[in-house]
Amino acid sequence: MLLLIPVDKLRVGMYIHEFRGSWYDHPFWRNAFLLNSQKDLASILAAGFKEVWIDTDKGLDVEGGKTEETIAEEVDIALARAHQNTKPAFQADIAVEAERAVKVCSQSKLAVASMFQEARMGKALNASDAIPVVEEITASVMRNPDALISLVRLKDKDNYTYMHSVAVCALMVALAKQLGLNDEQINHAGLAGLMHDIGKTLSPPDILNKPGKLTDAEFQVMKQHPVDGHKILLGSNGITSDIALFVCLHHHEKVDGSGYPDKLTNEQIGLYAKMGAVCDVYDAITSNRPYKNGWEPAQSIRKMAEWSKGHFDWRIFEAFVRSVGIYPIGSMVRLASDRMAVVIGQTEQSLLTPMVKIFFSIRSNIRIPSEVLDLSKPSCNDKIVSHEDPEKWDIHDIQELWSDMSAKPW
Repeated sequence: MLLLIPVDKLRVGMYIHEFRGSWYDHPFWRNAFLLNSQKDLASILAAGFKEVWIDTDKGLDVEGGKTEETIAEEVDIALARAHQNTKPAFQADIAVEAERAVKVCSQSKLAVASMFQEARMGKALNASDAIPVVEEITASVMRNPDALISLVRLKDKDNYTYMHSVAVCALMVALAKQLGLNDEQINHAGLAGLMHDIGKTLSPPDILNKPGKLTDAEFQVMKQHPVDGHKILLGSNGITSDIALFVCLHHHEKVDGSGYPDKLTNEQIGLYAKMGAVCDVYDAITSNRPYKNGWEPAQSIRKMAEWSKGHFDWRIFEAFVRSVGIYPIGSMVRLASDRMAVVIGQTEQSLLTPMVKIFFSIRSNIRIPSEVLDLSKPSCNDKIVSHEDPEKWDIHDIQELWSDMSAKPW
């Protein structure tokens, strides 16, 4: 049985099933293993975890703890607050905006790669290089956020660093809009998202691109990138936004004070850095990395809701859920009709009733001709009953099912 326990109850002999938190934010190359040394226990305690999942069938048991069912109920209750979609109507159809978004992604990737290369060579960044990129991304998100935000999920391991910056920029703009910020504030949020990881240009390539989990020492080196990025922005030409500087330095802070580099707590972190923390984590955990494939989008939202206490500001996270959906585009879902579908778009009525493409019959265990269904229509008698992991169903073409943009030009 799986139990979620406080980390101070962890003992040698217990089997760790999963750390409660972002898998890219800790130094352990394995996420599941038998804890058989005091050294590993000390490393876990030092990493700042508050809770950890243990498997009592594979290791020692302990009194107390919460079961998977209890946590699932808590997540359902938490996400219920975000069910009503308050997004304004989109200005452009997602299919129409997708064509423009392809060009925006391609141009943005080249611009970010050039900026990162100049920073790596010690040259000062120029606002004239960054601001037009933010403007193009912002314009696309304002027309229809689902197009660009979905498209940047298709990045691969080779261009992750650059496209991650583009993705976080787009997510920050969408979140800022959802929070009701004005145009100037939205632009500041977008610039902060684009520049948040610029410090990684000074990270050793063998650590940055390592096809495996980092050692403790390597992880400490990587944790230097917010400070390095802050220094780079301070030495730039025209990138004087205090918001970009602060987000770059503090997007890894957590509201309970367990983040880095300064262990800031709640009010000390500020609005934009809290936004940056949510957007950065979401894109990171849904993306394929050299050492781990990304999580399915709906699973990522539920995981983040599970961690939100202590990690994120709930008001910011709730707004983020409204901006991308409880079932973001690309999520595989099971319908009440015993059919499998993939989410291909959000609707204005509710986060629980997106547009889906049905492609699999569970009863017959076979693929079926694709059918697009708008779950928000009054005439629709179907509904989502759960999100599903494509790997567990041996489905390996989920990207192609929700998008015809897989032949990306960047």
